[in-house]
Amino acid sequence: MAKVKTHQGTAKRISVSSRGKMMRGKQMAGHLKVGKRPRRLRRLAQRTGVSRVDERRIARLLPYRYK
Repeated sequence: MAKVKTHQGTAKRISVSSRGKMMRGKQMAGHLKVGKRPRRLRRLAQRTGVSRVDERRIARLLPYRYK
């Protein structure tokens, strides 16, 4: 039987917390930072949990990272 391949684009963007929760970066933090307030940029720099709706879809793209 063939091996299941990990989706590398997803693997670079999703990490696992110490409790096994999927974590992702926030949008709107990539560029045009001059116009954003420092408090907003600090919050955008933090990672946040993946939506429960998307967890199953992401787990399928990363077969060896999640059980």
